[in-house]
Amino acid sequence: MAGPTMISKVKAYWAPLILFGLGLFYQLVVLPRSFPPSHYDALGIKPYSSVEQVKEAYEKFSSKWNSGEEIPSTADFLKIQYAYELLTDPLWKRNYDVYGIDEQLHILEKVREQYGEESYSRIDLPLLDATDHSVHAFNVVTSEDFPSIFHDSKPWLIQVYSDGSYLCGQFSGAWKTIAALLEGIANTGMVELGDIRLATHLAERKPIGQIFFRRGLPSLVAFPPGCKSSDCMTRFEGELSVDAVTDWFATAILKLPRIFYYTKESMGKNFLAKTGPHKVKVIFFSKTGERASPFVRQISRNYWAYASFAFVLWREEESSIWWNTFEVESAPAIVFLKDPGVKPVVYYGSFNNSRLSEVMEQNKLQELPQLRSVTSMELGCDARGYSRAGSDTTIWYCVILAGRLSPELNKMRETMRRVQETLLSDDESNAADTDQSLAPAAVAFRNKRLTFAWLDGEAQDRYCSFYLFSETSFETCGARRDMSDVPRLFIVRYKRNTTEDEAKIERKPRNIWDAMQEQEVDPASQLVVRYNGSDEIPQIAKWVSEIIQDGDSKDLPFYRAKTPELVPEDSEPLLTRSAQSLFSKSIGMKQRIRNIMGQCYDYLGDPRIGPALLLAALMSFGTIWLMRGQQRAHPSQSGQPGPSANEDENRPARRKRAKQGSNEGRPPSITDEEPKDAYQMPLLDSDSD
Repeated sequence: MAGPTMISKVKAYWAPLILFGLGLFYQLVVLPRSFPPSHYDALGIKPYSSVEQVKEAYEKFSSKWNSGEEIPSTADFLKIQYAYELLTDPLWKRNYDVYGIDEQLHILEKVREQYGEESYSRIDLPLLDATDHSVHAFNVVTSEDFPSIFHDSKPWLIQVYSDGSYLCGQFSGAWKTIAALLEGIANTGMVELGDIRLATHLAERKPIGQIFFRRGLPSLVAFPPGCKSSDCMTRFEGELSVDAVTDWFATAILKLPRIFYYTKESMGKNFLAKTGPHKVKVIFFSKTGERASPFVRQISRNYWAYASFAFVLWREEESSIWWNTFEVESAPAIVFLKDPGVKPVVYYGSFNNSRLSEVMEQNKLQELPQLRSVTSMELGCDARGYSRAGSDTTIWYCVILAGRLSPELNKMRETMRRVQETLLSDDESNAADTDQSLAPAAVAFRNKRLTFAWLDGEAQDRYCSFYLFSETSFETCGARRDMSDVPRLFIVRYKRNTTEDEAKIERKPRNIWDAMQEQEVDPASQLVVRYNGSDEIPQIAKWVSEIIQDGDSKDLPFYRAKTPELVPEDSEPLLTRSAQSLFSKSIGMKQRIRNIMGQCYDYLGDPRIGPALLLAALMSFGTIWLMRGQQRAHPSQSGQPGPSANEDENRPARRKRAKQGSNEGRPPSITDEEPKDAYQMPLLDSDSD
């Protein structure tokens, strides 16, 4: 019977036994590994002892070794010598005492493998390189100026370093490059570990309150745009290289799109063919194959509505292909592909943030700009806006070529580009050589009162039909019904009534109808004239000039209407959206898992866990023992009914008998049960008087 009894006890006490085993395992195995012997223990002194006490302890060991009183093993000698050299350097000692940083521990392992079991006297001393490893710091942030550095919404990338750190000295060159690449789009700063208050604020903290840097020094922390506290601070946990740091900061902190590399095989089908006709194609040729720098990615996001971007790795064996395709001779270079048939625009050399922004601003539009929702105001082809010449200009013009994407439209776009060149050359030539009939258009074009643009009639169906409403407008506007595509040219004369605009500011609407009427029409009047002539360049230029001359000299009707809205081609930047979604689903999830694992590892070093497990085992053991004792003292609770149970069962029967006995001898009443011989008299159907 001893066997079944023991098994039943084990089953009853399985929970406290498991908790007790876990507590012992934690106290004897896990906790010692989390708190290995310190370098102070190797010298036999108290933690945080002074440098003088460290030297005194080492001299005691040294005197014993020199006198022959004690001959240490190689392993013991290395521990003591390493602890002495580390703890006598003020900066190394500070980093070890406050933050637990010991970045030269690998040297100790290397020396152990090198000398093995040889005599300690053969070991070359000193073990550690005590030369000056000071870091060339710039943009140093202190605890006094830290609260005031967030005066704008720019993000921050901060390096926590130590002057005595060999790794920080190695990283100095890379940090200068990173700061140069982030110039203009982010702020960079450095914090020295000697600023205990600020360094502690930027450090991590274990559950027991100890501050530390999980990946040692240098440590990089970032504050996203608009972040001004440690709650939104993000730590870099990757490889300390220029490419890894800048890519992490641009993707995770700035949420910038990545710009992909293309080969000669994939350039046509994956980039040029998939880029919309309304965008300029920008191609970077790189010799190194490095990722796009953060400022390039920032510019690509700023100009996403105007251009699409690609990278190409330059190879000498492919130079003839790129010359024949884009007329590129060497790298680094940037190519701008604009209208179909237009010669590529090529820039050579390296670009910084300001120069690239300037070049992008010059080339963001096609030679013949497309009239779109994002360009209508800029081009001066919007009745709600103003001329390119400024808000003081009251009359201006916009020549628009409308049509569906087709060879016919491309041919007409080339013609309109030639018209622009004709007017530009006519304006720059001498007065004796110029055709005076083109002078009004040439002067208006020079003064930015005249703009040329083309319109996608299929994408902008309502806008196109508003200006070209006729029986044949389906040949130009809307979806293609047949094989006929007829591009059409028209000019819009805009005029603003400055007197009425000023009065509108001072005059308030008298009622809701006046307010609705003001909102239903555009502030500038519009007069539209369609071109019905040939496709000859001189004839088109002359027609434009005549319209401008009449529009400037004649008193034409002031007619206002409500122009349909232009349909946006892109609802949001595609590359930016994809980059953010990919990051949030893949990199973000990995980062969260890594953080959770790191937190679990930190909790393993909490010395409170072992006693808590042992206390839980004791409490559960006592609870189970008490419950089993109560069951033995009251066996009725184990399944056999006692007197109290029988009494509860008989109580309803006694109550019923008492009720029946109390009714005996009472006269019958209407509340009693119905007698067996009772008879119910039927009532008459009709009512009695």
